[in-house]
Amino acid sequence: MQVRFTQAQLTNLFKESIVVFFKRETNHVLSGVAERSLCSRLALYIEQLMPNHSIEGYYADTEYNRKQDGKIKTILDDNMEIVVINCDLIVHSRGEQMPDNLIAIEMKKSNRPEAEKVSDRKRLRALTKKNEVWNYEGIVYPEHVSGYTIGIYMELDLQKRTCIFEKYKGGDMIANWNQTI
Repeated sequence: MQVRFTQAQLTNLFKESIVVFFKRETNHVLSGVAERSLCSRLALYIEQLMPNHSIEGYYADTEYNRKQDGKIKTILDDNMEIVVINCDLIVHSRGEQMPDNLIAIEMKKSNRPEAEKVSDRKRLRALTKKNEVWNYEGIVYPEHVSGYTIGIYMELDLQKRTCIFEKYKGGDMIANWNQTI
């Protein structure tokens, strides 16, 4: 039986995790540590809170770059060119159940070059586009990663102690909000 997770359910999981993350990790965030360190801490809170949102059998993995059979994850960019990806943080089943890809998260600090921010947003648009053809029971997976239920771009401004968020679905940004760190 294939379980469906709603956009609202996944957004609520993310928002609850962010509240806990900022509450417990404020000093860590403001210390200027690498995004990888922050994403690994956020992943812990997401996994801890998944059962509260009826999400079981899924993982929050940072810097994950593999798909089925150990192949490197790729996406198709806006020019239909193959791009190797390494998303900051994903919530997925590691191919163990369907749907597999739930949340893709990209984190940036506000002082990073604009080109990096643009690249992260493009990646989220590609990751949240509709799935290529799937045949789960026949175990035929799409060539390129896509179909995440939602994508989240977060940009930390340590000077202002704020974080902006953008939510992506179906290849488009559909919502944005700010939160104090």
